[in-house]
Amino acid sequence: MQNGQRGFARRKLDKDQRWFRLAGKQNRWRLGWLREVRQALGIPVAELTRKLGINPSVFFRLEMRERQQTVTLWALDRIAKAMDCELVYSIVPKEGTLEELAERQAWERRLHRNSK
Repeated sequence: MQNGQRGFARRKLDKDQRWFRLAGKQNRWRLGWLREVRQALGIPVAELTRKLGINPSVFFRLEMRERQQTVTLWALDRIAKAMDCELVYSIVPKEGTLEELAERQAWERRLHRNSK
């Protein structure tokens, strides 16, 4: 991908990911999204495990794995669908936008090259 195309792609991603960046600033690992959404919707574990065809102990293990950040995206997506929800996933910079991050990285590379 050429630099002009890369810049265009970064600006488009920055626009598309605006809400993800805001969400990333929130405290996201309190009880885990699975448990919080399930409880907020009032869905009993028995109903979800029946829909998913799994044992309740497996479901509780998945909730625990989410809090430990070891759950798979596949499992999160499957459970979200069972709750009539959708898994939304993205990767965003820790600070600022992709465009700003790319500029900082380019600046650091130039400084590193000039210091040799």
